[in-house]
Amino acid sequence: MGLQDLQAFLESPALEGGAVSVDLLKIARNIMHQRPTNRKMRQPMGGNKLRLVIDAENCLDRLYGGYYSDWACGGQWNRMYQFLSLLTEAIEHGNIEFTAVFNGSVENSRMDEWIAEQATVRQRVGMVLKHISTKATPPPKIWWTAPICLRTALRMALRHLGITVMCTTVDHHQEVMAYCQEFDFHGLLADDAEYAVLDPSRYFSSEHLKLTYKGSLETKEYMVSVMAKHLQLQTDQLCILAALLGNFLMPEAELQDIHKRVLGKFGKDDEKMQGETAIKLLAEYVRTLPSVQDMDALAVAVFGENSQRGDTFKHSVSYYLNGKRLGFLNGKNNNSHSTNYRGKSLKSTTPPKVEKISEVVETMVETPTNNVTIKEEVVETVELDTSGFASETTEQEQESLKNYNLATVNQILASASDIISADQAEVVACEDSPPTSDTSRFNGHSNGGTGLVSSPTNSSAQDSPLAEPASPEAPPLIPITPASSNCAPVQNSQSVINVNVSSEVLRTATSRHQKGLMTPWLLHVLTTKEVRLPCVMEDEANREFPPVHEIYQPLRQRVYAVLFNLHHHRYVHAKKKEAKEVPDNAPPPDVVVKEWAYSRSNPYQHAEEVKAVPLPWAVPTLHRLWFGSAVDDKRRRMRALLSCLSADTPLILNTAYVPQHMLVMACVLRYIMSLEKAILRRAELDVFLAQAFIPDLMNTQYLQELTLNVVTSRGVQLAAVFMQGVEMTLLANDACGAPLPWLMCCPWLYFDGKLFHHTLTRATQAKTLLDLCENHIDRVVKVERMRKAILEGLDPKFAKVPLQHFTGHIRGMPPPNCLPAMALPSTRGSGSHRHRPIQSRGGQLQIAGVVVGSWGANYGYQNSRQQYPQQMHLGGGGGNGNNGGYQNNRNGRSAPQGNYHQQQQQQGAQHHQHQQYNHSQPRGGGSGGVTGGSSNSYRPRKAGPPTYPVGHKKNTSSGKKRAANRQRAANARSGGKTNKAADDG
Repeated sequence: MGLQDLQAFLESPALEGGAVSVDLLKIARNIMHQRPTNRKMRQPMGGNKLRLVIDAENCLDRLYGGYYSDWACGGQWNRMYQFLSLLTEAIEHGNIEFTAVFNGSVENSRMDEWIAEQATVRQRVGMVLKHISTKATPPPKIWWTAPICLRTALRMALRHLGITVMCTTVDHHQEVMAYCQEFDFHGLLADDAEYAVLDPSRYFSSEHLKLTYKGSLETKEYMVSVMAKHLQLQTDQLCILAALLGNFLMPEAELQDIHKRVLGKFGKDDEKMQGETAIKLLAEYVRTLPSVQDMDALAVAVFGENSQRGDTFKHSVSYYLNGKRLGFLNGKNNNSHSTNYRGKSLKSTTPPKVEKISEVVETMVETPTNNVTIKEEVVETVELDTSGFASETTEQEQESLKNYNLATVNQILASASDIISADQAEVVACEDSPPTSDTSRFNGHSNGGTGLVSSPTNSSAQDSPLAEPASPEAPPLIPITPASSNCAPVQNSQSVINVNVSSEVLRTATSRHQKGLMTPWLLHVLTTKEVRLPCVMEDEANREFPPVHEIYQPLRQRVYAVLFNLHHHRYVHAKKKEAKEVPDNAPPPDVVVKEWAYSRSNPYQHAEEVKAVPLPWAVPTLHRLWFGSAVDDKRRRMRALLSCLSADTPLILNTAYVPQHMLVMACVLRYIMSLEKAILRRAELDVFLAQAFIPDLMNTQYLQELTLNVVTSRGVQLAAVFMQGVEMTLLANDACGAPLPWLMCCPWLYFDGKLFHHTLTRATQAKTLLDLCENHIDRVVKVERMRKAILEGLDPKFAKVPLQHFTGHIRGMPPPNCLPAMALPSTRGSGSHRHRPIQSRGGQLQIAGVVVGSWGANYGYQNSRQQYPQQMHLGGGGGNGNNGGYQNNRNGRSAPQGNYHQQQQQQGAQHHQHQQYNHSQPRGGGSGGVTGGSSNSYRPRKAGPPTYPVGHKKNTSSGKKRAANRQRAANARSGGKTNKAADDG
């Protein structure tokens, strides 16, 4: 039992009229024809449009396009983008305006809920990988887990398609409700019981959202008023009911005594406190309690006098009451900010923030020096616009949009009926929607001249509670739980410094975070110095490489150093040492960030403290990286990004080797190859590159019809490692001032999980890179050039292919590393001599339970197989792990080293000789020799007795008759030979 049972009760058939099927397009048409009856009535911000807020966290699967069967392969990003384009066109034609809100808040008070959610994800991931390892097929949709980087890809796609995207900062549910109330949205699309308690104007289901073939956008509308009337409660009393059901502030375990008391007072003997029964009994109990106007009397009525739980219960009830109150977050924010977001637009009244950079670096120029490295850090006094990133200019946006259109020139969009089927996504659209080329929609908001927010939505994005910059000194809306303060101590805590982030950086980071223009982890690190790393698609039981989050920990450490100016602090510390202001043995300053990552030794019990690692060159301060507009600043931003990814090489920026829209992919693969522990095999590196250059990468129709015969566990985990690398690369890009345009970071430009698995399966049979590229020499050249840029200056270490240990010649046995099962060779004769294999142990023929025939063991066939065993070598690696590649022939067997054709001819000759011998001998393998001139003469064994004890116990009379017949036949043969010898004499 819990608060989510209230949502289940709202949807259950027991509540008649609680969930009503509606068509959003019909509702939008009715709103479009409405006219205000009073001239003084305020015109809605969006005009006569149906304006809805979507809680993206409740409909990730719907926005992804449905439960595609290959979602575990790493993400089908082109199909996702195609679905979103169809949905966007349908709502635009239907007079509907959507605003997608993602959860970007920390919410320390919900830490236990987050840990429980990650435990559920880990359980699903384990079942998915077990299913793939045993059956090598895509997992069922009941185990659907959001692919890695899904939220980031959705923000990019919606932003490119013109849908307004927002991210919450403090409390997700309260900020979504405040956004709906403050800016007159007609309703909310979600599936969460807390929204039912907060009582939006209209509450629609995101889970049942369908765009049908007949052109209707159908869903269900939840009637909260009907539920309150059925339970005989007022809307304010629903807050008490929600608090008694148990929530994140007061869990259900702390209310067990209240539940038992309610069951004993209002329940029957055979009833249990769960589900619908619990809701009805608690509603009856709530009707007997005092009103919410007197919170003290309410707490005493529930818990009695002098109860420590009374304050927590009052806080729990007030949480939902405050969420219903208009302008609640405005009042909370005004305690720490002087700007009221309900006033005039900040964009129209506040000029751009200009700051002199000399104030930031004056400590660096106190002591002049002739050191060249220090000269690079010293910057002249200039005025910098701190209202946004200096890299995001109108010219840069236009250039990146042009490059994006060139990269997607071969994109083939399938029709709605082809790309989305009713049994997969239960959604379909009527027409295709090409990518928008309107330069006024750069950041995903239409009619924004500077690429920020549209005119009705412009004020909402600037003035909303989501757009109010958060102050680091402002207290959170909800008290922090003790779990958030647990952390592993650092060995040398004296050197750890507390870095104060400037207000200009926080203002810019908060603004970009709330508009969905930046990775949410960045603001978390800047404000709380904590980051939560969710569970990903990795096998904890059978690891072929380190944990995914451990792989990218060095990258995050470098990002932390950039964010907190660690190089600058150590430079100042060194100058103080020279000036004898600090002792000579004083350790250099360190910056520590807490990371919540799951491991067997630490299953989210405490945060691991990770030290920042500075880059090996004089990195400018964060002000200079974000707001510097000089040519050198642009170069340093890109160098800082490449240094974080261990990819600061000349060829990586050469577009002749690495196209700009594949730079993210090249940097991720370069980072993986630069690790000490080898992760990729040689063929797998080429698979990543080859699938990126396949023209059908953006052919949605081709990807829809593509069928995967085999899905491997290693392939799934490799795709997870790569996509997590993309996520970390985008974090580093935002931390360094976005030197790489966001349009060039979209994952559908260079990766598709389904196509990657298809190419990986083909690599097990391809002998050369030319075969892998389907004999297209131009693609081979592109792959080799990009591979050269990735491996430039590295001593590449490729992972070894594990040797296969076959227990016997079993046909169809899957290899232990989950590669596609290969047919084993056979030494049997051709089909013209023998159509059916015979068991080597012999057998017998029974008719009506009577044995009428038997035969002995086929020893000749056994010895033939034992004499010349077949050696199997899977392609992809050799003894040193560096010569793995395309050594497999078309039949799945590995080609031996050396003269391949000569060895095949010799083996074929020997094989043919033994086939001739086997077919010239009797079935039992009589005496004879091999006439092939072989040095090792072969003498087959004589036929032995029957394998089965024929006629020993059953049918003894028949056995005696057969023994007598055999004796007479033997006497007749001996007599015939004697007579023939006499005639010859």
